[in-house]
Amino acid sequence: MTTVTFEKDGAVGVVTLCKPPHNLMDNAMLADLFTAYTAAVDSGCRAILLRSSMRHFCAGADLDVIFAERPDQQRLVALWAALEDVPIPIVVAVHGAALGGGLELALMCDMIIAADTASFSMAEASIGLLPLLGGVQRMVQRVGPARAKELAMFGRRHDPRAMERWGAVNLVTPEAELGTVSMSWARQLASGPTVAFTGIKKLANLTVREGIAGADAKQSEVNASMWASADQQRGLDAFNATGKPATAIFEGN
Repeated sequence: MTTVTFEKDGAVGVVTLCKPPHNLMDNAMLADLFTAYTAAVDSGCRAILLRSSMRHFCAGADLDVIFAERPDQQRLVALWAALEDVPIPIVVAVHGAALGGGLELALMCDMIIAADTASFSMAEASIGLLPLLGGVQRMVQRVGPARAKELAMFGRRHDPRAMERWGAVNLVTPEAELGTVSMSWARQLASGPTVAFTGIKKLANLTVREGIAGADAKQSEVNASMWASADQQRGLDAFNATGKPATAIFEGN
């Protein structure tokens, strides 16, 4: 991988965008990202932290190649599923600008931690395009249709506090603390009940795509995986022994 790196930090897979100068996206970079996510899962990571080593998180698509690389609808749907349905939680740390496709990439993660100096924009309309990676529908999911239309149609830059108020961002932290805070979230998730987290993520994603009825149809299947897991037994045993919720007992499972 030349545009994305992967390293394992304990049970956290650290995936870093590193395509100079501003992580402009093309098909090769998206393929590298999927490869990194796969490597994290295959190596036993229990959570992923996505971050950038460049000045910005991602300044959008590479306009020099975007028209030549236009994927068809079937490939787009497969791409969204590949990036969103990774069976472990993904925390993304955003600093600098997350513009266009960069914001869409962040929206495909489970939780967004933003530096207080970050900026966000769905900038595609300024060049006569619309968000190509499912950003409109994913922004509607987080902030509602009226606000999503505002973001996509005006294409203005917004500060992270506004995005947090609207529900697009989970947490805003001082830029100097972004690395520590985002890794703390990832490590907390990595030390938790992975089987339960996988089920929660699956049901949440199903609800977004297919509504409550779609998620209800899979509830029993997801429950069965949880009841059969060592995580569940370990958590129940710890609670019975102490009368308190378990903490950090799932590490190393």
